Amino acid sequence: MRPELQPGRYVYTTLPGGEVPSGITPVVTVTEQEGLTLVVPEAHAVEAGLAYHFTAGWITLRVHSALDAVGLTAAVSLALTDAGISCNVVAGFHHDHLFVPYGRAADAVRVLDALAAESG
Repeated sequence: MRPELQPGRYVYTTLPGGEVPSGITPVVTVTEQEGLTLVVPEAHAVEAGLAYHFTAGWITLRVHSALDAVGLTAAVSLALTDAGISCNVVAGFHHDHLFVPYGRAADAVRVLDALAAESG
């Protein structure tokens, strides 16, 4: 699984329009009926004056998993649930990305390392 904690603090923000503000480079975008959700570095949100919620640590699972694979998200979610850590999962083409409460990010990596050791 090889979880890798990315440096920095990341936040969720939402914009009613469908455009990313100039100078903002989101790591995740999701278009919903209610607006555009962005996950951005906290510093970018502050600089742009964006209201935000949920300050997160970003963990990338360095294992290559197929988009149609069954069970990885469930196993990760269960392990983090058992540790009392919330998690928002985003599947990229090459890797899964987890956004966990910033203060628990190191704990989450330890949980995932233990899960990988059990599975390997």
